Amino acid sequence: MGTILVVDDDAQLRHSFEKLLQSEGHAVRTSATGEAGLEIVKTKVPDAVIMDVRLPGMDGLQTFQAMHEIEPKLPVIIMTAFGTTDTAIEATKLGAYDYVLKPFEIPEMLNTIEKALEAGRFMRSRVEMDVVPAGDSAEAILGRSRAMQEVFKAIGRVASTDATVLIRGESGTGKELVARAIYQHSIRSDKPFLIINCVAIPETLLESELFGYEKGAFTGAITRRVGKIEQANGGTVFLDEIGDMPFSIQAKILRLLQEKSIERLGGRFPIPVDVRVLAATNRDLEAALAEGRFREDLYYRLKVVTLRLPPLRERAADILMLADYFLKKHAKEMNVNSPGLTDEAKAVLNNYSWPGNVRELGNTIQKAIIFSRGAPINAEEISQAIRGESAARETVSDRDDDTIRDWVRGALASGSGDKMFTDVIDRFAGLLITEALNLTGGNRSQAAKLLGLSRPTLLAKIEKYGIRIETAVKTE
Repeated sequence: MGTILVVDDDAQLRHSFEKLLQSEGHAVRTSATGEAGLEIVKTKVPDAVIMDVRLPGMDGLQTFQAMHEIEPKLPVIIMTAFGTTDTAIEATKLGAYDYVLKPFEIPEMLNTIEKALEAGRFMRSRVEMDVVPAGDSAEAILGRSRAMQEVFKAIGRVASTDATVLIRGESGTGKELVARAIYQHSIRSDKPFLIINCVAIPETLLESELFGYEKGAFTGAITRRVGKIEQANGGTVFLDEIGDMPFSIQAKILRLLQEKSIERLGGRFPIPVDVRVLAATNRDLEAALAEGRFREDLYYRLKVVTLRLPPLRERAADILMLADYFLKKHAKEMNVNSPGLTDEAKAVLNNYSWPGNVRELGNTIQKAIIFSRGAPINAEEISQAIRGESAARETVSDRDDDTIRDWVRGALASGSGDKMFTDVIDRFAGLLITEALNLTGGNRSQAAKLLGLSRPTLLAKIEKYGIRIETAVKTE
């Protein structure tokens, strides 16, 4: 949840935003003019700003520039009508997070707001290294093992340069945290930092999301749109899961790295951009090269500096330090006292192989806290949490496996095959999300963490599958 400032001279719109955002759990402040909004930011910087372009007195662009002089990492969403789109685009080039056309769809606006809040948290929340963070919202990359000490040294060496960095490691090893640490210690730390997950965005939308488009570039392109790379001009772009990037888009990323320019969809001229590129993957890029799924020239451009994150099984000496960190972190988030661990529970943690790495350890501790009821977490509770965490990845019981297989066979026998795969995946995804919401009492932030999703991604899936939060909780 965050504090959001709404700046608009339309009293009815301000009131509507106030009701909508408060219902989502946010604190809301409003102002009718740019000058008044600027005074609010001077008093206490909010987590995000939603602001109209056309304002009495200082216009939206002037107000935005003044706000960014106070806090360069403040995400600002510009609202605009068609007649003022060029001004909104100019604001985006200067560092505004995004712009939204009036009238807008509420789910789309909420999704943009959640992404802006998340981007702001990523830019402002410090990623500490080697020590347990003192700040309530700080995150940390912990480890006293030799492997992690080498990671810390590598971060220190590359952060102050402008070199492209390829971060490699298994899923759950902390690649995004490392990217954020590099950004926060870089010379671009006061400029935008945008994360683009190459898997989370459908292939048909990824190109326009990255590079933007010109008016008329395709059906529905009713105005010019600035892409994420152009939005991050002067800052840093983190391309997560780049090993899964469609082959057709890889050439454009290569051009960005080689020529420092992009071209919008439907555009005729290159647009110079100044961004540092960090990328991460858990894929075997060498195998992808051999199979023709990844460009060789892009591969060598990306690996100017390669930083490998060790899996947790290679740094077993760090397990209990990480467990203690997650105990304190999740207990604070749940507003409960840290229950601690019995010696037997610690032994279970040390003897498990952690195929899901640090993410699995964090999720396991979180689940154990939920069910511990305040008493020290014992070995059985850790074992149960591990079984629950690994159920989606490891083999389920034969009886459950047979039940699922019978259901799938029945669906295949009765279906036309037209959209069978999508329908079955959607059915299971909807059930998984519903159960996560049930388990967390409808708390979307906690449910997102249990599922390993970002909150905006979870909200988008809740909307996609038509899941009603109150209905999910009632089925508990």
